[in-house]
Amino acid sequence: MKHTKTNFLKIIFVSLCLIVAIIITYAQVSNFDFVGYDDQEYITENSHVQEGLNLKSINWAFTSFHSANWHPVTWLSHMLDCELYGLNPMGHHWTNVQFHIANTLLLFFIFLKMTGVLWRSAFVAALFALHPLHVESVAWVSERKDVLSTFLGFLMIIAYCRYVKEPCLKKYLLVIMLFGLGLMAKPMLVTFPFVLLLLDYWPLNRVHFENDLMRQSNGITCFDFRKFLRLIIEKIPFFILAIISCILTFLAQQSSGAVQALGVLSIKTRTANALVSYVTYVLKAIWPINLAVFYPHPGDALSEWTIIGAALVIAAAILLSIRTFKKYPYIAVGLFWYLGTLVPVIGMVQVGEQAMADRYTYIPLIGLFILIAWGVPDLLKKWRYRKIFLGLSAVVIILVLTVITLSQASHWKNGIALFENAVKVTENNYKAQNNLGTALGSVDLDRAIYHYKESLKIKPNYVRALYNLGTALSEKGNYDEAVLCFTKALEINPKHTDARMNMANVLFKQDKSDKAVFHYNEIIKTDSENADVHYNLAYVLSYQGKLDDAILHYKQALRINPEYLKAHYNLGNILLKQGKTEEAFTHFTEAIKINPDYVQAYNKIGEILFKQGKIDGAKVFFSQAIEIDPNYKDARKNLGILNQTQKSGNP
Repeated sequence: MKHTKTNFLKIIFVSLCLIVAIIITYAQVSNFDFVGYDDQEYITENSHVQEGLNLKSINWAFTSFHSANWHPVTWLSHMLDCELYGLNPMGHHWTNVQFHIANTLLLFFIFLKMTGVLWRSAFVAALFALHPLHVESVAWVSERKDVLSTFLGFLMIIAYCRYVKEPCLKKYLLVIMLFGLGLMAKPMLVTFPFVLLLLDYWPLNRVHFENDLMRQSNGITCFDFRKFLRLIIEKIPFFILAIISCILTFLAQQSSGAVQALGVLSIKTRTANALVSYVTYVLKAIWPINLAVFYPHPGDALSEWTIIGAALVIAAAILLSIRTFKKYPYIAVGLFWYLGTLVPVIGMVQVGEQAMADRYTYIPLIGLFILIAWGVPDLLKKWRYRKIFLGLSAVVIILVLTVITLSQASHWKNGIALFENAVKVTENNYKAQNNLGTALGSVDLDRAIYHYKESLKIKPNYVRALYNLGTALSEKGNYDEAVLCFTKALEINPKHTDARMNMANVLFKQDKSDKAVFHYNEIIKTDSENADVHYNLAYVLSYQGKLDDAILHYKQALRINPEYLKAHYNLGNILLKQGKTEEAFTHFTEAIKINPDYVQAYNKIGEILFKQGKIDGAKVFFSQAIEIDPNYKDARKNLGILNQTQKSGNP
């Protein structure tokens, strides 16, 4: 009884230490901003997410392939945050930290429950909690899918342990349900059926090697294939869910163009990068320096010796795990946990432009932590001072990792700090240069232009940098240079809608309205449901005096987006010119419904009422416009004319 109480107190002590350590390490995120890297797509410019939880947004979450993913549970999580915190980044960041705390505690309890070994389980959890490679998953709001899917994955493992202890259909279905929810948070969990098989082997000991009575005299052991086959059959529903998730993910990523074709990166190139990445992740786990948000893909630049060396290291590790799998089963489990859970993101199906990413290690590194936590004590089991050495070493390692993690997390305070660090610690990082330019765009346009140009020095055909540079140059008024950038971007990717849109906008500013109209029409051919292009085209057509054509496109913009404020106002103006007063009045009224402070619409309604002889009504609208904006000259002028009219007695 006393022993049980002592263990309980130790568990509470370890749990509190883990919680405090994470809070101390990540407390700084409360002052962090959104970093402008995927955060727009996920939160700050995503109207569906900002609506919060309602039937419309929930339906969107389950039916959308937005951001090259199908992860409805993640969308629901972001929607709930918007319900609670709006666009205050502090709340969104703290949700990630809370999930990381929960994941750390769950990992501790999982290994404690499965192995019964307190301090080794605690060390695995501490490494997970404080490793610098995990900063990206925690400090980046858009990586909510990482911490959330892991949370559901760990709950699944706990439910699985309960099922193994007392098998029944109810517990089995709970495991399947949690797995399904985890996949709907992030498809990274597709390898978890294999993880369960690894855990069946160790530490759950459901895979048996029994003495064959017929050959017992020879000391030969045989593998119980029937029991193993039953374990495989038990996992079939999980494999089915994993396959469905893979198909949905591939369709989502292919629909957005995120999947790189074999013509861009060959199988040989992908295999080489995968082998080297496996070893590089291990090196970064041991020596976590020069960490960056983006690592450029080396393409065919890796040397043969680097590739061969990586392959030999992996082969040697696998061979060692096979030779020791009965005596030291955790070696095989830890190694194959690491190798297996990295498979979806190792780059054989290349998604994006990165060679590797810190966030991909959130689950896989647990395999390496198992190797360290169980392997080192066994390696030193005959040493007299083993316990003292292991205790001091663990403390030193955790303290060092904490210091590095504190530093690494500080880079995530905003987009500028994040990409300045990436540019500093990596070479030829065209994407970091471009994204640093984007982060600087709102505060220092000249520096932004410099970094866009640096990005293009590294990768001259990088469409995003060409587009961003063109946009920045147009803001500076360098229209000719901007057109050159947009032209080159469109030569590389004729379907780049934003580049063509900005090209048309610049051409209109250069008084080349016919060319602008051509580009707007080109966009409509491939993107007819783009409200902005219909609005812009209508504006230019109106400028050219083609009012009927302009009306058609303003109405198209409003069909697509009924709350398009400026479309209502501009359409009202054209209709007013054509003498269609009632229709114009309707659109000005709609503009006020959308934005009750839209002074121009109040003024226009006042003018209509004034012309109709409705002096009192006109006075109300002119006065309302002035109340909203005391410096609005048009309304003041109209109100003055109205007052003069009243004084002179004219109707």
